Amino acid sequence: MTQPDPRPATGWADLFAEGRLPRFVLICLGVWLNAADALVASTIMPSVGADLGGHAYFGWATAAFLFGAIVAGASAGRLSELLGLRRATLLAGVAFVGGCLLAALAPDMFAFLGGRLLQGVGSGWLSGFAMVAIAMLFPERHLARVFAAVAGVWGVATLLGPLIGGLFAQAGQWRGVFWFFAAQGVLFCLAVPWLLSGTAPARSGARVPLRQLLVLTVGVGFIALANLTRTPLSTVATLAAGMLVLVGMLRLDARAPVRLLPHDAGSPRTAVGAGYLAMFALMAGSMGLTVYAPVLLQMLRGVSPLSAGYVVAAQAMSWTLAAFAVAGVSGATGERRCIRTGGMLVAAGALLLVFTLRDAPLAWVVASAVVMGAGFGLSSSLSNRRVLGLLHDDDRAIGASAFIAMRQTGGAVGAAVAGAAANAIGFGAAPGVATAQSAAVWVTATGVPFACVGAWAAWRLTRPTTRAAQV
Repeated sequence: MTQPDPRPATGWADLFAEGRLPRFVLICLGVWLNAADALVASTIMPSVGADLGGHAYFGWATAAFLFGAIVAGASAGRLSELLGLRRATLLAGVAFVGGCLLAALAPDMFAFLGGRLLQGVGSGWLSGFAMVAIAMLFPERHLARVFAAVAGVWGVATLLGPLIGGLFAQAGQWRGVFWFFAAQGVLFCLAVPWLLSGTAPARSGARVPLRQLLVLTVGVGFIALANLTRTPLSTVATLAAGMLVLVGMLRLDARAPVRLLPHDAGSPRTAVGAGYLAMFALMAGSMGLTVYAPVLLQMLRGVSPLSAGYVVAAQAMSWTLAAFAVAGVSGATGERRCIRTGGMLVAAGALLLVFTLRDAPLAWVVASAVVMGAGFGLSSSLSNRRVLGLLHDDDRAIGASAFIAMRQTGGAVGAAVAGAAANAIGFGAAPGVATAQSAAVWVTATGVPFACVGAWAAWRLTRPTTRAAQV
């Protein structure tokens, strides 16, 4: 009697088997470089300003990094097809190291901003190519575990990134931060040719959709500028222009012979489009906590900068723990339950923050962050896996590279909307206790509609009839 084939192994031991462990480590290193480097600027910028001058350009350092990261991340899928995964990833490492060196050697603020822009490009490619590598090199049964590990790397970076920057700044050696990351980038570049040998070679006839990338660059540029404007009207006008340009890019991409995004990515009526909308909107809904909670907690509660930062880190830690808790979930029912519950928890956390950040006990603020983080942890890894499962093979590279770019774009939009609310009540021009109390309500309230849209999109992503229609 013939015995049925055993079920394929899905545990961590099997994930690391067959030579996958070194590649897994390389992917995690790339994600770490992107995540940690993105977070150090907040703690070293006062030292940079004291050394190079140009305090008025503080916001540009973050905007330049984010601008480069989003555009590069969106292009990563097509670039990996054009160059092959190994050469494309090596290019990302070289760009990242170059940006670190330019910032470390910067003689003035403008050179430093150029370094941050180049670091953003390298970081966006690093994260984008990491997503492509996950989609191409790991069996579907392991995707949730790998994405959970990526979430864990982000969580660790949230804790250590600002701390690393603070230690270097406290020692009066802010340039050492970039030498530190440049050294790690060099190790990454040395490992890439060996560990990615023979993976996802260049595709014959592959092209990069330059028109869509140009339009995306303009749209993201407007959104980055919206984060820097000082009046409510200019913020809203610039943000609206950026959103209109991005919508135009989606329409252009849908009709283009060479697409930047997968089929139906711009249509929330489909499961794929709903998945990307959930990524965008849920991240936008969390920006009140990420961007404004630390400064508001310092002003309204008198907590230290480090303690305020670790309130936000509570979100990252709960995200990581929840992602690992559901990494072994298989089957449509369990996946659907986790994704839907996660979306609703993000929305609940955003709503809870509206009522707690102003004057509730600090424990309630931490609880809001934990609820929101748990929602992301339950939903994000499984959403990534589900969307990948819906894509045609030809769309897997561009579909995977869009995950982080879509979330980063949502973060930029959410931060700009929260900034418009802060400016409208006078917090940007005259930060004080009274305006901080108003800001604690309104900047968090701006995230609730985004989070609710994201929860709806997560629900739509998991509709059985929608999935069946596209597989």
